[in-house]
Amino acid sequence: MVIPCQDEADALPSVLAAIPIGYHALVVDNGSADATASVARLGGARVIREERPGYGAAVQAGIAAAHTDLVAVLDGDGSMDPRELPGLVDLVRGGVDLAVGRRRPTSSSAWPWHARLGNWLVAGRLRRRYGLPVHDIAAMRVARRATMLSLGPLHNRSGYPLELLVGAAGEGWLVVERDITYRPRAGGVSKVSGSWVGTLRATRDFLGLLR
Repeated sequence: MVIPCQDEADALPSVLAAIPIGYHALVVDNGSADATASVARLGGARVIREERPGYGAAVQAGIAAAHTDLVAVLDGDGSMDPRELPGLVDLVRGGVDLAVGRRRPTSSSAWPWHARLGNWLVAGRLRRRYGLPVHDIAAMRVARRATMLSLGPLHNRSGYPLELLVGAAGEGWLVVERDITYRPRAGGVSKVSGSWVGTLRATRDFLGLLR
């Protein structure tokens, strides 16, 4: 399980404590200024550091460093529950190429309206242009490691999940979406939905990839 992190020392303990038995956490420290790395190690995670800034850079470094056939990816902010991963894993074991989570917020504070709007615009473009049956941009995802790596280097910043879906469509992958719980983050401030600036920057990355 790859968990990209930047300054998530407050949230990580609850994330790591919820990891199902048999799953192994690989935390990618993406330039944290807090105790993310040490907290992750105390929680039993393997830790690597990725110096290139950006969500996509961290995720891709984690996938490259993973040792398992199947790889799951989720955020380290506590907004998603690792205990929901087995349902996505079962889909991949059953023949799905990419299983992705559709976020269902538990409250309005979990997913600010401006972030939901950006996601709605992007997901709608994905359905119309690529025929992908998705309503979210795959914040939680599971696939075979070799399948992920076969797409080659992807977007190093916020555009990574979207470029992954575009690549999946281009390769004819079977992509299946399932609902997942989406909660307020356990600590810190989101780099994307936590501000208008972050949301606009991410949406710009997304729409630029869909031109």
